Amino acid sequence: MPLEWVNYQDAVRLYYLEQVAYSCGTHLYTVHGGICARTGRRSIIRVNSIIATYGSNRVLTRNRGRYVPPLNNPALFRRDAHLCMYCGERFRVSDLSRDHVTPISQNGADTWTNVVTACRRCNNHKAGRSPEQAGMELLAVPFTPTHAEYIYLQGKRILADQMEFLMAHFPRTSLMHERLKLLG
Repeated sequence: MPLEWVNYQDAVRLYYLEQVAYSCGTHLYTVHGGICARTGRRSIIRVNSIIATYGSNRVLTRNRGRYVPPLNNPALFRRDAHLCMYCGERFRVSDLSRDHVTPISQNGADTWTNVVTACRRCNNHKAGRSPEQAGMELLAVPFTPTHAEYIYLQGKRILADQMEFLMAHFPRTSLMHERLKLLG
């Protein structure tokens, strides 16, 4: 199960501490260490794109069905494929905003299932009204990402083998499958 992104320094530390159960994916780095005074051999650690560590995350396993990732704009915009959920156009991050489907002023919550990505023009037009009150149609249903989907949303430059690994952990009925087609 994907847990988090780690940088290559943390990956090397995990290999060195013998906490890597196995690795797969493509070879990314070869890190050369110091020379052992006793053997005269230099240490070498090969870092792959996907590593599995020993142990388990009991909290995540126990709360798997109830996990709610933290809501933040970069993940929200990525969930919605940088599309305004009202006009359907794709925008740069600087031109996007978080819109509350049911406005906070009407007792709406700041939750994944009540927020969508909107361009500034549509968000200003909608103002403190519901989409129905503003005469606007919502193009997609907001949803809470699973843990694996959130890991994807947090990624910067995801390699093909990493994406394949992550998608294998998306639910079959995940709305992320459709959103990823929009990006492809």
